[in-house]
Amino acid sequence: MDRLIYTAMTGASHTLQQQATVAQNLSNVNTPGYRAAINTFRAVPLVGEGLPTRTFVVDSTAGSNFAPGIMQSTGRALDVAVQGQGWIAVQMEDGSEAYTRNGSLQVTPNGILQTRNGLNVAGDAGPITIPPDTEVSVAKDGTISTVPSGPKPSQVVVVGRIKLVNPPENMMVRGDDGLFRTRDGNAAEADGNVTVASGNLESSNVNTVEAMVSMISLARQFDMQMKMLQSADNNANKAGSVLNVNG
Repeated sequence: MDRLIYTAMTGASHTLQQQATVAQNLSNVNTPGYRAAINTFRAVPLVGEGLPTRTFVVDSTAGSNFAPGIMQSTGRALDVAVQGQGWIAVQMEDGSEAYTRNGSLQVTPNGILQTRNGLNVAGDAGPITIPPDTEVSVAKDGTISTVPSGPKPSQVVVVGRIKLVNPPENMMVRGDDGLFRTRDGNAAEADGNVTVASGNLESSNVNTVEAMVSMISLARQFDMQMKMLQSADNNANKAGSVLNVNG
């Protein structure tokens, strides 16, 4: 009875949490470069005096699905997609680094290259500044060049290079803001082997059909766990009735 109650109760609780993860994945189907979160369940025994029969369920976050998304051509110069493995480094407000695959970039009125979320794109020498009235191009290695706008051709000026990194996937941890960081919190070193494709964006790797099926399956699991709790309650009430009769 104890094992049934603890397993069903904790299973129902973590099923709701896993539903939230699936819902988050679905809400980011159209987010460029999004990596789907993965959750799993496992049963854990309770250790202690008088508790050898009790077990409970914990939600073990296995990590993220690092499978690449689909390249989508946009024709926009400030849209860059990481080809293969790798990440774009961004600077947080506290000075630390985080990493994203969302290469939809923009230039602020002050000329700073940022992500759509307002984070500065990290360069080899800090933030990257784009001069006004220029046309921007991004090379395969992340080098950003500008040419002054106008009818007369002018000299190409290199203004910076996007910091591209490729730490091991098992060292990457997703934060609550959706960005990834290294597990030890240290900034990853730039990797010259990481390349980008300008004028493209990488789609989210969330499988919509799979996520919908998972949501339905989790809803049925939750119903089953609620029925298990009801069965345990009914069994307890019947046992109490039998004891009262015998008494």
